[in-house]
Amino acid sequence: MTLSRRSTLMLGLGATAGLMLPGIAHAQDVVRNNISSFRAQHWRDHFDTLGKATIVADTQSRALHYWNADGSDYRIFPTSVPISDDLTKRGYTSIVRKKVGPSWTPTASQMERYPDWKPIPPGPENPLGTHAMYLSWPAYIIHGTHDTRKIGRKSSDGCIGLYNEMIAQLFDLCPVGTQVRVI
Repeated sequence: MTLSRRSTLMLGLGATAGLMLPGIAHAQDVVRNNISSFRAQHWRDHFDTLGKATIVADTQSRALHYWNADGSDYRIFPTSVPISDDLTKRGYTSIVRKKVGPSWTPTASQMERYPDWKPIPPGPENPLGTHAMYLSWPAYIIHGTHDTRKIGRKSSDGCIGLYNEMIAQLFDLCPVGTQVRVI
């Protein structure tokens, strides 16, 4: 049997593919804890009108969906979500206040669990990142984070976190009064 360069190449590629198949099959079975698998959302499934602007925070797919007042601007942002269902508040709310350079204060439930926690001023150690949009629910915030490992993971005590660059964009887009649904 005579082997040409082309047949040798094809044999090599076939062998390489054969060696890779078990790894590819295994990779499909792996549960990934930090990847968002964005699910399509449409604002009409959640609200009657777009109002000033609309946000749907999907805790299952770990994505925040944004629409402007006339629906011409639609964006999706990857997020961190609450660690457990116990910490996840779902339902309708709105943005009632916005702050650049927020300070962080532990909630009462956090103080029960971690009595040594203290308030943190704005800066790189602050878990709220560079921007915060406060919801009408007490202690629930859409905010940034300096810890980029948290995005795409269950890592918060109830808030929705975004990369600092993305919360800055969203902050500029959302007026106070933006309607929000957490699902």
